[in-house]
Amino acid sequence: MTTTARATFQVTGWDEQTYEDLEGAGKLTKAAVTQTFSGDIEGEGAVTWLMAYTADDAADYVGIQRITGRLGDREGTVVLTTTGSFDGKVAAGTWSVVAGSSTGGLAGISGSGEFTAPFAGEPRVTLDYDIA
Repeated sequence: MTTTARATFQVTGWDEQTYEDLEGAGKLTKAAVTQTFSGDIEGEGAVTWLMAYTADDAADYVGIQRITGRLGDREGTVVLTTTGSFDGKVAAGTWSVVAGSSTGGLAGISGSGEFTAPFAGEPRVTLDYDIA
């Protein structure tokens, strides 16, 4: 049976480094970000994003997200792939559980979801998941 988890998060750390300027067309960056989740997902998160910015500061990004904590009534670690875009006001995207990467009470989890993070608002996530 599929369960939907809803949560919010706060960014607790952001370290972004440019590794290539694209001569007036934008830049490529790598960001290491930490988060604290609350709601149906409670715990600490860490994600590394590779981002491609355009000249107008919009960006597309991909990343690997790790969350350690509680999901529903289970505790453990889950790893997700992420992909999304930032339009200058809102970052939004999708994430999917990496099969075989979860530990503890979250071992055997599968699923996917979405996230939104308004520049000046509260970030929200959903995760539709099953645990074998």
